Amino acid sequence: MLSPNVRELGFERVDGVPFDFQAGQWVSFVLPLPDGEGRRAYSIASAPDGSPGLAIAVTKVEGGPGSTFLHDLPEGATVRAIGPQGFFTRPRGTPQPSLFIGTGTGVTPLRSMILDALGSGDESPMTLLFGVRHPEDRLYVEELTALAARHSNLRVEYTLSKPPGDWSARHGYVQTHVEELWRDLESKNAGPPHAYVCGLERMVGSVRDLLRKQMGIERKQVHSERYD
Repeated sequence: MLSPNVRELGFERVDGVPFDFQAGQWVSFVLPLPDGEGRRAYSIASAPDGSPGLAIAVTKVEGGPGSTFLHDLPEGATVRAIGPQGFFTRPRGTPQPSLFIGTGTGVTPLRSMILDALGSGDESPMTLLFGVRHPEDRLYVEELTALAARHSNLRVEYTLSKPPGDWSARHGYVQTHVEELWRDLESKNAGPPHAYVCGLERMVGSVRDLLRKQMGIERKQVHSERYD
């Protein structure tokens, strides 16, 4: 369990062949649900490392047959999957600064991109802006904090939409903090930053409008994926 309602699941190909994918892609799981076969798409949370494995993070939705099935899935079970798929990727070796903006499990493809970049020796400036409601909703918080401590080119910022009284860090929606963090990356003089935005449509649309319409950022610098 990554949070009170998010479970991480690790899978491996049954044939042992390396699972080849690009950081940021997703996989469609074919699940035997009560009303018949159903497909559910999940971003890959792990980095491509040449192994047969991958990891996903699943939010349990009340009354949701797909997420309930996966939350109840026992260790050792086998499911069918189709993929990888998707064009929301960050090519390995990208030299420009990157601003990763995610909410909830939208952080999972961003985590894959960050792990892949750091694992391949990428030293370009990278900032993750991760928005959730409560402190306990921050997925991979210990890992991400440790990565930022070890890699001077990685900055991790959290913002809470419903912060507790003793929370003194960023609060509010991610949109509140995007321009400040973007300008900070611009000041690194490492080239024009690129934004990678993932989460629910309302957030993704708001951030895209902020970057493209209000800040005048070129379309080619803004990459996004919606979860609904």
